[in-house]
Amino acid sequence: MIFVFSSICSKRSSAIQALMDASVSSSPKDLPVGLDAKTEEEYASLSSLLQEFTSIPNIDKAWTFKSNTGIGSQTMFSISQANLLANKRRKYALSANISKGSGNSVNFQWSPFPVEMTGVSTVVPSPSGSKLLVVRNPENESPTRFEIWNQGHVEKEFNIPQSVHGSVYCDGWFEGISWNSKETLLAYVAEEASTSKPTFNDSGYKKGGSADKDCGSWKGQGEWEEDWGETYAGKRQPALFLIDINSGQVQPVKGISKSLSVGQVVWAPSTQGLHQYLVFVGWSSNPRKLGIKHCYNRPCALYAVRAPVYASEANDLELKESPNEDSPVLNLTQSISSAFFPSFSPDGRFLVFLSGRSSVDSGAHSATDSLHRIDWPVNGHLSSLKIIDVIPIVQSAEDGCFPGLYCSNFIPNPWLSDGCTMIVSSAWGSIQVILSVNVLSGDVSRISPTYSNFSWNLLTLDGDSIIAVFSSPVDVPQIRYGYLVDKEIKNAAWDWSDVSSPIFRCSAKVNSLLSCRQFTILKIPVKDVSECRTKGASKPFEAIFVSRQSKKNDVCDPLIVVLHGGPHTVSLSGFAKSYAFLSSLGYSLLIVNYRGSLGFGEEALQSLPGKVGSQDVNDVITTIDHVIYTGVASPSKIAVIGGSHGGFLTTHLIGQAPDKFVAAAARNPVCNLASMVGTTDIPDWCYVETYGIGGKTKFTKAPSAEDLALFHSKSPISHISKVKTPTIFVLGAQDLRVPFSNGLQYARALKERGVEVKILMFPNDVHAIERPQSDYEGFLNIAVWFNKYCK
Repeated sequence: MIFVFSSICSKRSSAIQALMDASVSSSPKDLPVGLDAKTEEEYASLSSLLQEFTSIPNIDKAWTFKSNTGIGSQTMFSISQANLLANKRRKYALSANISKGSGNSVNFQWSPFPVEMTGVSTVVPSPSGSKLLVVRNPENESPTRFEIWNQGHVEKEFNIPQSVHGSVYCDGWFEGISWNSKETLLAYVAEEASTSKPTFNDSGYKKGGSADKDCGSWKGQGEWEEDWGETYAGKRQPALFLIDINSGQVQPVKGISKSLSVGQVVWAPSTQGLHQYLVFVGWSSNPRKLGIKHCYNRPCALYAVRAPVYASEANDLELKESPNEDSPVLNLTQSISSAFFPSFSPDGRFLVFLSGRSSVDSGAHSATDSLHRIDWPVNGHLSSLKIIDVIPIVQSAEDGCFPGLYCSNFIPNPWLSDGCTMIVSSAWGSIQVILSVNVLSGDVSRISPTYSNFSWNLLTLDGDSIIAVFSSPVDVPQIRYGYLVDKEIKNAAWDWSDVSSPIFRCSAKVNSLLSCRQFTILKIPVKDVSECRTKGASKPFEAIFVSRQSKKNDVCDPLIVVLHGGPHTVSLSGFAKSYAFLSSLGYSLLIVNYRGSLGFGEEALQSLPGKVGSQDVNDVITTIDHVIYTGVASPSKIAVIGGSHGGFLTTHLIGQAPDKFVAAAARNPVCNLASMVGTTDIPDWCYVETYGIGGKTKFTKAPSAEDLALFHSKSPISHISKVKTPTIFVLGAQDLRVPFSNGLQYARALKERGVEVKILMFPNDVHAIERPQSDYEGFLNIAVWFNKYCK
């Protein structure tokens, strides 16, 4: 059996190498399943180009520090890049010295080489920049490792066993790691230690269990415990801990109910002689946990709990007082259904947070955010705190005006030196922009350039200046440095300087292919305004159109319609490697932000629940007809691609408009709501999108026959008898959001009806299908599939 397994692994490695090496030639008997000699040649050619796109890195995070010389500053970028052979993302750090010259010119002096961060889960600099926490989570039952670095070496290293806690959360949602002001303690969120399991031996149940591994006994499974769904399989309880970075002593923070899952912890300002508090976000698991990934409709609140008190003895801290189980945990935001991403102003006067109350109250998985402020009491009395609205929910904006806040996170320190202005990234229609927000007045200003349709992503602040990246569907990301032209003038203009960087350098071939492409953002009028119940729902929606700069022989390129998931997300006008690759093959892209997308006001978004499979489908068809009518696309060669709800639309379209598409690609698609509702981690989504806001109260885990009939009628599978479009399915076998059986049932039903179908199943992938090898092989096959039917 060992020999057979080795042989299988060898063949799989050879197949991967064949995809990546254009020079490989195979005899017919060695061809992978589903390939002929001609297709294999195309695989080899396209795989080489796709690899060049795949190798373009991402900047994940950035920080700035004061320079040792007192002149200028230093910045550190955390970067990741696909490592196809290892099937992981390679992480590394690159630093630069920032110096400013005359006339506001800026210069980045880059380190000669980046430094790989093998095995690093996350890094968190201390407030002063003198220390750096490095966390290394284990991939097995080994301890979690904390390292405290200074500028020259490792100062401390602590191994925290699984009996204390599991992995530290580095997921961007529950994740929270916070230094105290003295830089002696770290508060963080980690998985609570596993509960004990029943132990059995050859005599039966072993009383008292055993913590040690014993070849004469085994651990049972015990009672099943719920998790938070997609990407959180096996994670039960995010909990709050403190570590003393001098002694390595770890303390769980007591007094927090087991019904709360904890995340996003920050230290509250310290006041001499008063208890210091930790502020965190808590999600209740009552009555049960539902999927939380990309689901902002889960009620949550800000809580405050007393931090353990430590007494200083020489260079060590000794635990003097730890809150007991009866210490009050205070809910700071009882009057609002959602509160997350807490951030204290530099002087500690304000606690600012985002709210997804519109999502919670309506049931939509994501919606327009609001921003709020609490004036933090200097006397330490935390009862009856008043919540002040800073940015309310925007229902419907006038053309060109602020459409509402759509903010996916805050950077660690988003504050300018005035102590009341925050800098954030937010969607504005199909563009991501950078905003300045005065948390006292509520004034919001768009400070990234308004003359460009490029998308901007905030990385970090350098004092009162900004480091950001900007990109477009046909322009790889570039770093820009922004600064106020005149700080003394209210609403002063921001100027942006190009920063020469080695990070995003790509091959001459990629640059050449992209330089021939262009993009524009189209305004698409709503076809049947009379059916719109609100003003916002009747306003035009948008689509991003990517095309060749000039037609080749006055002939339109084949068109790929790209549909985002959600449905309450948005396709932004930034660089996306996979779609840039498809565009470079000679396709035009029509990236549709149908009504229901983020970035266009709450009324437009809330017009979709209850109308999925009709309003969104009609918006896509209207957009396709628009580009055909204007002469930039041909009706004869149109393909469509989408994942999740985008796959729902893809499979709806090939059923409702069967003569419109020559090829389709569906990635983990929703094809049958009636079967999905009983297996997904978000069954409430099926109700809300089917019934509208009323679905929130109708939601039950025991749907009626009437519910199931309506789910089926809203699903693509209800139109399957009309489908004739060749379709490729890309499925992740570990998907908890849209279990792979949903797409597999639909694909098998198409095969049964004689429609040409191809299925790729990735056994270890979840909903996003973003493991490097899976993403690579998936889009390689999609490209070959589209070429087969479109060219």
